[in-house]
Amino acid sequence: MEWDARKLVELSGGFWAGCALQAAVRLDIFTAIEAGAKDEGELARTLACDRRGFAMLVTALVALGLLERRADGKIAAPANILALLSKNSPDYLGFIIQHHAHLMPGWAKLAEAVREGKPTRPESASHTDSETEREAFLFGMFNIARLQAEKVAEALDLSGRKQLIDVGGGPGTYAVYFCKKNPGLKATIFDLPTTEPFAKKIVVRYGLSERISFAGGDFLSDTLPKNQDVAWLSQVLHGETVDDAAKLVKNAAACLVPGGLLCVQEFVLDDDRGGPPHAALFALNMLVGTRGGQTYTSQEIAAMMRAAGAVETWTLDVALPQSCRVLVGRMGGMV
Repeated sequence: MEWDARKLVELSGGFWAGCALQAAVRLDIFTAIEAGAKDEGELARTLACDRRGFAMLVTALVALGLLERRADGKIAAPANILALLSKNSPDYLGFIIQHHAHLMPGWAKLAEAVREGKPTRPESASHTDSETEREAFLFGMFNIARLQAEKVAEALDLSGRKQLIDVGGGPGTYAVYFCKKNPGLKATIFDLPTTEPFAKKIVVRYGLSERISFAGGDFLSDTLPKNQDVAWLSQVLHGETVDDAAKLVKNAAACLVPGGLLCVQEFVLDDDRGGPPHAALFALNMLVGTRGGQTYTSQEIAAMMRAAGAVETWTLDVALPQSCRVLVGRMGGMV
C-alpha cells in the first residue's frame, strides 16, 4: 500500500467504527430491535440510555449501514445484521465483539507495553476471574472458530482415527466439527476446569455428549490423556513464551500413539517476519495481554514439532482467513 496523509489519519481513527459496533452490542440494541421496531426514544428508554447519547450512536450505526431509519420514524436493521447481532440468533457473533471491547483498555497502552515489555492488562482473557469476560472470550472463540472449522474438518483427513484430544480447546468447536465429519471419532477437550461449563453447552448443542468428553487441567504442567490418535492445538501456542510453546508441543506429542497426527493451527507469520498484517498485529495483542506470548513462523512451529518427534511435517492445503495456517506432523512408528 502507498501511504499518504489521508490514509494515515484514517488508519489512526479506525477504532471509532469498531467502538461504535462494540457499544451497540454491549447495549444489546439489535436484540431490542428484533423484538419489535421502535423509534429512537422508545429504544433509548427500553435500553436505559441517555436520549442524546443514544441518538448519536444510532446516527453513527445508520451511517455505517448497521441500522436503518424507516419512513415512519422507526429504527430497523438489515436481516443479515440481525442474524449476526441479535442474541436470539443461533449465529450470534456478539461474544467475540464483546471480547474485543474488553481488549481495548490494554491496546490503549500499547506504547507503554512496548517500552516496558510488560502486559498492560491485569490478566489474560483465558485466566480471568470475571465470569462476563470469560464468557465473552470462550464463546467469542466459538464465534471465530465456527467460521472455519467445517472447512478445516473437510481438509484434514482423519479417516481411521478413533481418538482426538483438543488441547486448550476452550468451547470445543473443532472437536465438535471433527466428530461431525468423522462418525467413528471420539474426542476429549482438555482445558482449564473453569472452561468446562462453556464447552459442555456447545457439545450438548450439537448432540455429541456421548462422543466428546472434557478433562480439566493445565496443559503445561499436567499429563495429557494418553493413547490419542490426533492431538489438535488451535490458537494456543501464541499465548506462551518460546520455551513454553515448545514444551506444550512436546506434551501434546507425548500423548499420541505411534503414527499419530500432531496438528497446530495458528496465526502464522511469514518466515521473513514481514507480515501478514493480522499475524503481526496479533503479536501486539499478546504483548499487551500476556507475559511472553507472540506469533510464530511456519519454520518455528515445524521445528517445535520435529523436536517433539514428528518425522515429517506439512501445511494443510486449505485457505483460511486472518493468516491462519494448519501445520500437521506425523509421529514416528506405525499407525
